[in-house]
Amino acid sequence: MKTVSQRTVGGPDVLRTVETEMPQPAAGEVLVRVVATSINAADWKLRSGVVDRLGPPPFTLGLDVSGVVAEVGPEVSEFRPHDAVFGMVFGANAEYVVAPVTALAPKSPGLDHTNAAALPTAALTAWQALTDVRPGDRVLVHAAAGGVGHLAVQLAKARGAYVIGTARTINHEHLRRLGSDEVIDYTTTDFTTAVAPVDIVLDLVGGEYGARSLRVLKPDGRLIDAQGNNAADDPRYRRHYVRPSGADLREIATMVTAGRLSVDIDRVMSLADIAEAHRLSESGRVRGKIVLTAWNTPT
Repeated sequence: MKTVSQRTVGGPDVLRTVETEMPQPAAGEVLVRVVATSINAADWKLRSGVVDRLGPPPFTLGLDVSGVVAEVGPEVSEFRPHDAVFGMVFGANAEYVVAPVTALAPKSPGLDHTNAAALPTAALTAWQALTDVRPGDRVLVHAAAGGVGHLAVQLAKARGAYVIGTARTINHEHLRRLGSDEVIDYTTTDFTTAVAPVDIVLDLVGGEYGARSLRVLKPDGRLIDAQGNNAADDPRYRRHYVRPSGADLREIATMVTAGRLSVDIDRVMSLADIAEAHRLSESGRVRGKIVLTAWNTPT
């Protein structure tokens, strides 16, 4: 089967399509034929060595999958061959990937593979980070037009929050349609002087945004850091790491099919063009997600 692999860390050109053996599902796992996957910031950070959590190459990246169950392992009753599923599964930049059933959710007919592939990591990050949002909370979302940010805006609004987003002016109208009550252009305005105190900050930028965000956070507020910022010494700081969850994805899928949540897709490409997809993602100029379809795999 085809797999995207890399033998060294570096730029997008280290990504190569290679032939590998078909993986076999163990107990509690299924083999999924990949129809589509998508790019997350973690992909290019791992590829380039900015984040070092995988050990030395070679390895295969990819965190999102939407596809069809090809084979089930022992002790699996949740899914059967030919079931359409989606989930957060590492190694999805391939024609097939093995996934634990706990990381997958059924893909309903009302959710196509393109949208399903764009959701898992980004939607789970926003969903899990904002579990404590209550009606009336003031929530500030940094990088609100990005893959996680635009979903966080919608989820915070669905939970009754007053939502403020930072994004370039070109994205303001779209963010207002998604539910943002205020939008600030971070390239022209210092948000620390433009935002009244908030209950929650979701930092999807990191770095010095941490300490700056503390300036607009209420004394009993929460700074949720999904990127790694410079505010870890503050008692209001919380480091957030996304975790795979088929149960959460079932709830997310229900919202999508009911029209209460939508995922922005910047463009659809092929896994054959994954190097260019990484370049685009790394540029920081993508609105929403880049989805990659699997070579010539039929839908």
